[in-house]
Amino acid sequence: MGQIIEKLALEKGHTIVGKYDSKNPFNKENYVDADVAIEFSHPELAMNHIKTAIELKLPMVVGTTGWYNEFEAMSNLCIQNNSAIFTATNFSLGVNLFFEMAKRFTRLLNHYDYQASINEIHHLQKKDAPSGTAITLAEHVIANSEKYNNWTLDETNLMDQTIHAESLSITAQRLPDVPGTHTLKFENKIDIIRLEHEAKNRIGFAAGALLASEWIIGKTGVFGMSDLLNFEN
Repeated sequence: MGQIIEKLALEKGHTIVGKYDSKNPFNKENYVDADVAIEFSHPELAMNHIKTAIELKLPMVVGTTGWYNEFEAMSNLCIQNNSAIFTATNFSLGVNLFFEMAKRFTRLLNHYDYQASINEIHHLQKKDAPSGTAITLAEHVIANSEKYNNWTLDETNLMDQTIHAESLSITAQRLPDVPGTHTLKFENKIDIIRLEHEAKNRIGFAAGALLASEWIIGKTGVFGMSDLLNFEN
């Protein structure tokens, strides 16, 4: 992701002033003055990167997932420090349109006998399961559903909807060279309705992260894709 973002940024006329990785970690000692930072690393590194950026008042766009159990704490720290962070489980425009359609689908099917489930497929290097995108999708379904109040990861991949009738089942698969596929399925005894997003490559994620980076400069607060895309209007 870093390489793709760098390529797109240079093509748009931006300057890359610093690059960091596990061998050259981002911290206050090696920080280079910048307008914005983009964070796509690993969950175990992301927290320190986010905290450092907040303390430096450096706007940061965070694409890493797997750290969201600390989201509230980091949001509070950001507000206290009058800084800015932009977080998203997926920066793709297509995925965020997919989220909006999933909300509508769920509301339409509330009064019909359909069971919902989610399946996500990613590359073998993907550290967290289910993906942050799948979790966000599940949260949108739950918020618009009259049936589900939580989600569970089905590690057996059997999609047994009879065990947890009020729990939305998510299955996660890891296969070679898969940028990301997410399927929301509604099924009953008569038919199956599927809503699916399949990424052909990672360019859409990088382009969205770069757009968010341009947008957040000069702002303070905690933001996400709904602020950037403003679908409600």
